Amino acid sequence: MKKSLIALAVLAASGAAMAQSSVTLFGIVDTGVSYVDNADGKDAKYGVGTSGNATSRLGLRGTEDLGGGLKAGFWLEGEIFGDTGNASGFDFKRESTVRLSGNFGEVRLGRETTPTFRAGLKYDLFGATGIGQNMGYSRWSTVGGFAASGDTNTIRANNMVSYSLPNFSGFTANVSYAFDEKAVAGTKSGRYAGGNVGYDNGPLSVTAAYGNLKGSAGDRDEMSIGASYNFGVAKVTGLAQQIKYKPDAGSSAKFRNYLLGVSAPVGGVGEVKAQYAYYDQQGPAKAHQLSLGYVHNLSKRTALYGTVAYLKNQDGSSMALAAKGVSDTVGMKANGTGMNQAGVQVGIRHAF
Repeated sequence: MKKSLIALAVLAASGAAMAQSSVTLFGIVDTGVSYVDNADGKDAKYGVGTSGNATSRLGLRGTEDLGGGLKAGFWLEGEIFGDTGNASGFDFKRESTVRLSGNFGEVRLGRETTPTFRAGLKYDLFGATGIGQNMGYSRWSTVGGFAASGDTNTIRANNMVSYSLPNFSGFTANVSYAFDEKAVAGTKSGRYAGGNVGYDNGPLSVTAAYGNLKGSAGDRDEMSIGASYNFGVAKVTGLAQQIKYKPDAGSSAKFRNYLLGVSAPVGGVGEVKAQYAYYDQQGPAKAHQLSLGYVHNLSKRTALYGTVAYLKNQDGSSMALAAKGVSDTVGMKANGTGMNQAGVQVGIRHAF
C-alpha cells in the first residue's frame, strides 16, 4: 500500500512538471523551380532550388514555467535544403539560444539574428528570401578587414547576449552585444553591438535601429528606419538604411538602400505584393530592383507561390538576384559582371 502511494505521488509530481513545460518540433519546407538569366556572365541558371518564399528550416523550441511569472526556454533552429537534403550536414546556425523571461522582459544567450536585421525584416514583403528579397544587408565591402567568410552581413551573430523590454502598449526595445572572443588575434573582429526601438499598435508599425560590427581593421556602422501601415485593403511598407565602412586607415565607404512596397489580400486565400528597392552604392554605382509576387494559401500551413524580379545594374554595379540552390549569389556578384538580371521562381511551401 505504501509503495502504491509513493508511486502515485511520483506520477502526480511528474504530471505537474510536464504540464508546466513543453517542447515543440517545428519547421518549414519550401522547394521550387527557379530561373535567373545572366547569372554567370551571359549564361542563365535554372533548376530546383529551396527557400523561394520562406527559408526552409527545422527546429526545436521549449519553455518551462518556473512560477511567479518567470519562464526558461530554448530555441534551436537550422536550415533545410530541400533540393539536396542537406548534403553538407545539418546545424543550428539559424538560431541556438537559451532564454529567461518574466515581467522584466527577456534575456537570450547564444547565436541569433541581430536587432538591426530584425528591424528591417519587418518591412521586407519577401521576408529576406528568394529573388524578391531586399538585399540591403549584404556584405558591401571588404574595407576595414571584412572578409567574405563569417557573419559580415550582420544578419546573425555568435556569442551574443540580448535583452528585450516587455511590450508597453505597443512600444518595444532590444539591445544586443556579441563578444569577439579573440576570433582574430590582436583585433576585435566579430564584436557586434546594436539595438532597436519600435512601435507596433493596430495598423501602424515604426522601427529604428543602429548597430556596429568590428572587422579586423575597421568598423561597419549601420542604421535604419522602417514603417508600415495597413489600410485593410492594402498594406504599405517603407525602409531607409545606411551602411558605412570605416577602416582604421584609408577612406570610408558608404552605402544607402531604400525600399517601398505594397501588398494586398486576394479573395481571402491569397496575397499579391510588389516591392521596389534602390541600392545607392559607393561612388556612382547603383541598382534598381523590382519584385512582384503572389502567394496562394491552400490551407493554414500550405501555400503555392510565384515571384518575378528584375534587377537593373548601373554605373559599375554588379549585384545579383538570389535564387538559393540555383544561383546562390546574394548581393554582389562574385565574377564582377554588371549585367541586368531577370528571374522567376515558383514553388510550394509547407509549414509544420
